[in-house]
Amino acid sequence: MINIMLVCNAGMSTSMLMNKMIEAAKQQGIEAAIWAIPDAKLNEEWKKADVILLGPQVSYLQARVDTITGGSVPVKPIPMLDYGRMNGPGVLAMAMEMKK
Repeated sequence: MINIMLVCNAGMSTSMLMNKMIEAAKQQGIEAAIWAIPDAKLNEEWKKADVILLGPQVSYLQARVDTITGGSVPVKPIPMLDYGRMNGPGVLAMAMEMKK
């Protein structure tokens, strides 16, 4: 089981990517909880996550997220190309690699 948290500004396009990732996880037989939050909820949600992925529009938050988590959770921005193409399988693979 992997818990993947996506962080963005409002959650619209990140929610679309989240759905594509959930679909990819089901197709690959991966047990995953994937959810999207606005950056304002970061302090209350991060402890549930094994991996935190930042939408490209909030990639500037990486240092802040590392500080909040104390480095205990891997954090990476989602590549702009994968985000723009809504590449659920690719972003899921990235998250799985980060958890190793």
